[in-house]
Amino acid sequence: MSEESSVDLDDGFVPRFSEAPFGALLGSVAAAMSAIGTAAIGALMLLIVADVVGRNFLDRPITGVSEIAARAVVAIVFLQVSAAILQKRLTRADFLLRRIERLSPRALAGIETVFCLVGAVVFALILWASFPKFVDAWTSSEFFGVQGVFTIPTWPFRGITVLGSGVAMLAALYRAGEEIRSLRRPA
Repeated sequence: MSEESSVDLDDGFVPRFSEAPFGALLGSVAAAMSAIGTAAIGALMLLIVADVVGRNFLDRPITGVSEIAARAVVAIVFLQVSAAILQKRLTRADFLLRRIERLSPRALAGIETVFCLVGAVVFALILWASFPKFVDAWTSSEFFGVQGVFTIPTWPFRGITVLGSGVAMLAALYRAGEEIRSLRRPA
């Protein structure tokens, strides 16, 4: 085979390191966190199915599934939100944004910049509020569940919230910077 096959991997999510080292590192971290979140979704689905089967067919439910599921859903959101920010996949009114983009791409870039900056502030506030709770959970060996029946430490879930909000804040700031750079380019 003398022909070289080339695959275009430029989806704008993870830029080339030579072009944007910080963006490449941030995109790689966000992609890894998102992959872990996706695996957690699969594991949670299997756990819930096993609990339903055990409860309905074997009269043996799995203890703690509701507690794990309640915390896991929040953890999954914080694992995947930074990738959603970088990929411009957060929930929004796309029909309106497409119309604005047709009328004025610069106006859309301005709206996206404001959106990202507000998002960065929101995630900074979540980080600020969550970090002391993570430290307390770590140092006090805090757990949830019913002692003697089922308990699980809270610090991993609180740590995911801290990590996820920190990376999401950086992702929002990075995206805001990219939008500002697009505003500076000649039309």
